[in-house]
Amino acid sequence: MTSSVTVCVIIAAKNAETTIGRAVASALRERRVSEVVVVDDGSEDATAQAGLEADDATGRLHILRLSRNHGPAYARNRAIEHSKAPLIAILDADDFFLEGRFDALIDGEDWDFVADNIVFIDSRGAYGSEPPHVPHFEPAPRFLDLEGFVEGNISKRGASRGEIGFLKPIMRRAFLDTNGLRYDERLRLGEDYDLYARALLKGARYKVVHGCGYGAVVRPDSLSGKHRTDDLKRLYEADLAMLSGPVPATARAMLSRHERHVRGRYELRHFLDVKASRGLARAGIHALLRPAALPAIVGGIFGDKLDARRARQRPVSDEPAPPRYLLPARIGAQR
Repeated sequence: MTSSVTVCVIIAAKNAETTIGRAVASALRERRVSEVVVVDDGSEDATAQAGLEADDATGRLHILRLSRNHGPAYARNRAIEHSKAPLIAILDADDFFLEGRFDALIDGEDWDFVADNIVFIDSRGAYGSEPPHVPHFEPAPRFLDLEGFVEGNISKRGASRGEIGFLKPIMRRAFLDTNGLRYDERLRLGEDYDLYARALLKGARYKVVHGCGYGAVVRPDSLSGKHRTDDLKRLYEADLAMLSGPVPATARAMLSRHERHVRGRYELRHFLDVKASRGLARAGIHALLRPAALPAIVGGIFGDKLDARRARQRPVSDEPAPPRYLLPARIGAQR
């Protein structure tokens, strides 16, 4: 790959007027970025205007406005259609790139997807747009296979998703086009997981390096569930769709495990929905009529109560948490 290869940064945004400017500015300062496409996904605030105010007058910023909210998968697909750059990078509207992210990350021809380390920053801190210092980590490149990727997306208790699910890879447009890959617009949860898993099934080379170039802002309520019960149903159905085709045996076992994991979360949420709308007795009858779902329901209720008890026992602090990194890494010599 030559240094002339450029990146389109895609930002799907809804009601992000307080953060979109920082996201746009961090993308525009990157010399390898030829396009920044913001899709205002039916915002009810001044997201589009705030994005425009971060423009640097180079003609690289494009704002697309949707009249109603369609979800990030739909918004990202519209941005991909609008853009032309050979590489595509996803940036969440409340996050930002560290300066120089793409200079080394996108060099080489040995990948179709490439992702780097992420620094998580507590929104209550006084760091501004970036943490005070991000070390230079050794790249230590490695490749994710489908089995490892899916396993890394199975969340542990107390987390909204597996850690690998936070990675924000740069994608080669030619690979997406050759294999007919786009985001599944039926999904409002796990749409990135689904795209990357389908790409790995198509033979994508997914490279991970441990240098840090992406800043993710974490709010105190970041782990609270904001998705709908039906979103969980569509996500495990996406796993079933992949499992309906040819899948290597080891990856099939892991995909099945992920499907059962998401289905269990769905069954618990569905039970709680019935309880909230129709009462405990009707919810109990509902559960008894679904014996296969009982372990997930009982285990989920017990786990939620245990988590709540542990949360009450933890000391409450208004102090921001220190920055932490997604991937373990060793500090290397500064270039």
